[in-house]
Amino acid sequence: MICKSFKDKERIRAAGRSAAAVLDRLCAMVEPGLSTWELDEAGGEIMKDMGIKSACKGYRSGYRVFPSYTCLSVNDEIVHGIGVKDRILKEGDVISVDVCIREDGFVGDNCRTVPVGEVSPEVARLLRVTEESLYVGLVRALHKNRVGDIGNAVQRHVEDEGFAIITNFVGHGVGRTLHEDPQIPNYGKPGAGALLRKGMAICVEPMVNTKSPRVRMAKDGWTALAEDQLPSAHFEHTMLVDEGTPEIVTLPPGHHHATKFLKAKLEQLSLPIELDG
Repeated sequence: MICKSFKDKERIRAAGRSAAAVLDRLCAMVEPGLSTWELDEAGGEIMKDMGIKSACKGYRSGYRVFPSYTCLSVNDEIVHGIGVKDRILKEGDVISVDVCIREDGFVGDNCRTVPVGEVSPEVARLLRVTEESLYVGLVRALHKNRVGDIGNAVQRHVEDEGFAIITNFVGHGVGRTLHEDPQIPNYGKPGAGALLRKGMAICVEPMVNTKSPRVRMAKDGWTALAEDQLPSAHFEHTMLVDEGTPEIVTLPPGHHHATKFLKAKLEQLSLPIELDG
């Protein structure tokens, strides 16, 4: 577990801003009739224009190498979906757009699940609850808390709403590499797990299924699927652990003050959480 220096944190902030800018532009492109391959190619072009690189294209897990610039997961695809030409978005779908980039030696990582046109009320509720659980969890990412404080908050919020938390995949530390210690599960017990320290950079990323937490892998070896074939959602931010309020570094474009953004987001989501600082 690496606590970042001042210069490291400045670079992580820059990488986070870039990752958020790419994510925002790709989410704005989502519409019926677009293929996930077209969306992924657009992500690659945006990164090239910005002078940054994908941190997931070429990522190696064992003998497998991830082939896409971004992870694009549709409907029952939970995470690590690959952009392909014959996967055409249609009205009522949802797509998780996961962007991780490398800039000046550091990684920025964020994800958002967005509707394709109009979705059913229950699917809209799934997206809302998953996003809420992200913020319920990340406000626990404080100096001297433990990762179990984050995971327990996420799990309780999701399960209280009748949805299923995914336990096969977790959040993580981030920095010069995409996955660093500590792991940040979306479940757990308060006061358990690794100790959080000021200056650590972590990604909190709830992944939620409609009913069952069971997962199966697609034939491509990367895409994780909900076994019951019902929709899933995934939201993620990169942040720096601090004492009073965690600092979100993957702020959407137009937001320049992490605490102000977080307070506004909690108010928007009607989450009754008081922040210090």
